[in-house]
Amino acid sequence: MKGPLTARQGEPAAAGGPVDLKPAVAAPRSAAAPAFDVATTASEVALGELRRLLVAWRTHEPGARLGQDPEALHQLRVTARRIDATLGLFKHQIPVALTTARRTAKSVLRTLGAARDLDVQLAELARYSLALPESERGAVEPLRARLESERSRARGRMIRALDSEPIRRWLEALASATAAPSAAGAFGERAMVVMPERVRRRFRKLRKSVRRLRSNSLMEDYHLVRRRAKQLRYAIESGALMFGKPAEEALKALRRLQDELGAHQDAYMARNRLAALAADAANELPAGTLFLMGRLAERHSTTTAQAHKSLTRSWRKVRGRRWRALRSRLGELDGNARQASSAMIAAPVPAASAPTLATAGGPHPAPEPEPHPLKH
Repeated sequence: MKGPLTARQGEPAAAGGPVDLKPAVAAPRSAAAPAFDVATTASEVALGELRRLLVAWRTHEPGARLGQDPEALHQLRVTARRIDATLGLFKHQIPVALTTARRTAKSVLRTLGAARDLDVQLAELARYSLALPESERGAVEPLRARLESERSRARGRMIRALDSEPIRRWLEALASATAAPSAAGAFGERAMVVMPERVRRRFRKLRKSVRRLRSNSLMEDYHLVRRRAKQLRYAIESGALMFGKPAEEALKALRRLQDELGAHQDAYMARNRLAALAADAANELPAGTLFLMGRLAERHSTTTAQAHKSLTRSWRKVRGRRWRALRSRLGELDGNARQASSAMIAAPVPAASAPTLATAGGPHPAPEPEPHPLKH
């Protein structure tokens, strides 16, 4: 694989993992406009997704704690990010007990991210070292030892955070809320009404952040674009069954945009870390290592300088025919929802046969977790 190793490039390896993540409704590849249950509520979609994510968390947390395979930490971080995204996407459809859970989710993400960033930087350093002449590789060792020391400290903070009462309570709250039967699942807003508008809203936010970019924009501005691209992607994935083939095509383009911006963000973070190490008077790094750090920082700077060009190319594919096809499908769903609502209003319901929550067997259960390649 050419180019720097990034958290984004590492994700495909998770596809064969023991538990993979799957949107609450997944798009069949063989149907342009697949059928879906029009009675499915947004609450059912949200709770089904959270149940699936909790299974993934329990699978990846032990490996992330051990630290023997960096991929386990990566998958745990991806899981936390998807939990946060689901809580935000369905904030009006989830139980009240979960409305404050996002604050803890963001704290979890920061803790996991600090350790994961160092995993990525050590992997990139190893790749860079392999390309050096044998005579220069010795200069890498002091830098590698320093980064490993920082990673060890970051992992210690991560494990203490995972053991902390706030995070254990957070996980218990998620498990309790998703395990309890929800009457809102039977009578809440239908997914085919809620999801199209969620997707449109996130596309508008992404488009706005892209239009604000200039060739001299700060990396933080590009990072905002990447975050909003993820939000749009998660919204599309959550409604993929009802969106059909247009969703698959839009998701491909969004993944490419996210991967390219992720590589630039990784390079930016690595360059800043190298600069901080070099400026630290107490670093005790030999001159040869400092010289090598300068060369590596220059390589990272070259990568970040390509951010605007990469974004322009990727965004063109996102907003073009792929988005127009998906937007057309969203319009069809709006029409279907209006027709269904009109039919429900017009249809008389005999008093003796009107179903209740008890006679109907309760709310529709959310789909059980299924194996699915994790992509992020």
